[in-house]
Amino acid sequence: MKKDQIKGALTASYLNFVSNCDSLTKDEFEYAPEGKWSAGQQMEHLIKSTSPLHKGMGLPKFLIKLKFGKANRPSKTFDQLVERYKENLSLGGVASAAFTPQKVDFNQKEKLINQLQNNIESINQKLDKWAEAQLDEFIFPHPLLGKITIREMMYFTIHHADHHRNLIKIYLKGV
Repeated sequence: MKKDQIKGALTASYLNFVSNCDSLTKDEFEYAPEGKWSAGQQMEHLIKSTSPLHKGMGLPKFLIKLKFGKANRPSKTFDQLVERYKENLSLGGVASAAFTPQKVDFNQKEKLINQLQNNIESINQKLDKWAEAQLDEFIFPHPLLGKITIREMMYFTIHHADHHRNLIKIYLKGV
């Protein structure tokens, strides 16, 4: 995907997630099967995972290079990245403590929706300041995938919202 396609996919993926959550009743928003996250917690998890990205995307590129290095391989495709993420999940990969949500109440829904939408808007605005080639040149650390290119991080972020939206649908089928 090119940068404009990434921006469009980010917007669409998170709009779908937010629309799904916004339509939930209090009981649906707060429901979680044993040992799983509620829709509200899924949203908080996405906020916790996009917050460092929107901050990192605004750092001067020389600092990103200094702190994380540069890519030593080409970026994976969207499908390759998603497959690698699914493999890591199937091997027992879970969110680290920093990305694990607390209990989320229905009355927090609007605030969380605004926060998530602001994060995605900020990421898209900061993406405008990156040249296409730089998306494959610079890397960020991912807690489950290791060091990945900025393009791959965008792919992950797109998929991440869809992944959690689908989990919510699966969990609510059990209600």
